[in-house]
Amino acid sequence: MTDPLRDTVDLLGRLIAYPTVSSDSNLDMIADLAGRLADLGARVETFASPDGDKANLFATLGPDKPGGLMLSGHTDVVPVADQDWSSDPFALRESGDRLYGRGTCDMKGFIAAALVAARDYAALPLRRPIHFAFTHDEEVGCLGARALVAELRARGIRPAMAVVGEPTGMQVVEGHKGCCEYTVRFTGLEGHGSAPNRGVNAAEYAVRYIARLMELRSDLMLRAPHDSRFEPPWTTINIGRIAGGAAHNVIAGKAEVDWEMRPVQAADADFIKAEIRDCVESDLLPAMRAIHPGADVQTQVIGEVPGLEPMPDNAARDLVATLTGANGADTVPFGTEAGLFQQMGMSVVVCGPGHIDQAHKPDEHVALDQIARCLDLLDRLGKSCI
Repeated sequence: MTDPLRDTVDLLGRLIAYPTVSSDSNLDMIADLAGRLADLGARVETFASPDGDKANLFATLGPDKPGGLMLSGHTDVVPVADQDWSSDPFALRESGDRLYGRGTCDMKGFIAAALVAARDYAALPLRRPIHFAFTHDEEVGCLGARALVAELRARGIRPAMAVVGEPTGMQVVEGHKGCCEYTVRFTGLEGHGSAPNRGVNAAEYAVRYIARLMELRSDLMLRAPHDSRFEPPWTTINIGRIAGGAAHNVIAGKAEVDWEMRPVQAADADFIKAEIRDCVESDLLPAMRAIHPGADVQTQVIGEVPGLEPMPDNAARDLVATLTGANGADTVPFGTEAGLFQQMGMSVVVCGPGHIDQAHKPDEHVALDQIARCLDLLDRLGKSCI
């Protein structure tokens, strides 16, 4: 007789060994998952990214009919470079009641549990289909999920409910903020540092751009909905990276700024984009081009991922709350792919093993009892489909 918990740990070790950092390929892991699901009789499809280096997986067990339940997870992980790990981040280490390794918490633990649960699903007389959606590039703008949503729409496939297994400590989460990420590139005019008036210092204009973003923070605090359940309750702005210049005595000809906002409401995103566009068009560019007509400010949209909006009627939330015995549902500030599925018309809940404060860090880990609780939920979800 098999032990689902130990089988999940063993499979998690295999998945951790795939170094699926977002900058690298996930094809080997996707092929592994696809083969396991196909062996169980699932209808499996993979969808390659435009460059062919990555893929999404969508698979179905049970009847070929509309609706059903979708279990969703992303295969990519954040980098380990410059992090001080106690052991190899891509080799699962079990110590006490914890499993260490990159992705144990975010979120290969859930994927491993879902694959082990699939063995039981394959033997059940399912009346509703159970779908598996495993994506690439969640950590860099939900690129895979956006492509998968487009593919499902084109094929007329829309599961009724989705459970996104991001780490919530197995708490039921019905809402989270959106996440919009941008890279802004400033092109100025280089020159000798002794004559700054003869050049256009891209780094200085990047600083002015950032200063305007920082000013908007106070406006966003005032715009927070009075009944906001998020912490903090307002839309946030974060500056993630600043780069530019070549030397102390050279006017910086180029600069880049990476920044993000996490809206609590769509109107806040529109407000920020309008304000910063006005700053560029009415202030920065005229000043830059008065010295050098070729100066420019270009914005690249890395990703604009919608939030998961708490809804009065949410069948997925209600089902998972019932199965876990949860008394209510929470909201969280971090983003997931859930909002994309909600926009398709699914009812969506986020619930998975591990805690977000254990993710993205050296010695990332998940507790064994979290995996056990996840397996129990997945078992109950499968039985709800018969």
